[in-house]
Amino acid sequence: MKIISLLASPHGLKGNTAGLLRLVLDGAESEGAQAETVILRGNTVLPCLGCDACHKKGSCAQKDDFEPLKDKILAADGLVLASPNYIFNVSAQLKAFMDRCCGVIHCMSFWGKYGASVVTSGGGDDEPITQYMNHFLITTGAVPVGGVGATMSSMPEGDFTDEVKKSARALGKRLVEAWRAKTVPPQAEKRRNEFRQRIHALVAYRKEEWPHEFQYWKERTGA
Repeated sequence: MKIISLLASPHGLKGNTAGLLRLVLDGAESEGAQAETVILRGNTVLPCLGCDACHKKGSCAQKDDFEPLKDKILAADGLVLASPNYIFNVSAQLKAFMDRCCGVIHCMSFWGKYGASVVTSGGGDDEPITQYMNHFLITTGAVPVGGVGATMSSMPEGDFTDEVKKSARALGKRLVEAWRAKTVPPQAEKRRNEFRQRIHALVAYRKEEWPHEFQYWKERTGA
């Protein structure tokens, strides 16, 4: 299994988010996965301009790292999102990537891939963010297997507890196992299929304005 992880922290590999992500990837690699981490620093995947080029032509008009990064993910089997909790949401770096995935979401281009989410914070409220990240994965077509969070103010001496370490490594192992077995939890399958119907209807409604996406769905559904 080939995994691309997106580390969306301004602290890069030196931060808490990177440390928790590393534990997840350790678990995945112990099951035979190969992992590559891409650091989103905020100046290589820029905010969306809302120009509709992705809907019309299938690729973004901005000449930055987004399209090569999208190609990396398309060539991989798994996607792990890792972000600090900044004001009860993902970091601006990760949100910029998510917004740039508008065309990916409209085509659910990551269908068949498996994903997971990683969050760290100073003061808590991490679970709603992992849920949000996993919902994003579903809208891209991917199957999320779960998430892990760590509230650093409750960690002894700033280090992860044994329980957090165990949960993080278990998440990485579960990611590989689910991909290997092609397991899709019923709730995830329900939400994925519901969104597929919703986005297919939207693209059909905007077919004159979004010719690339309309043709994409027409080829896959015949309608």
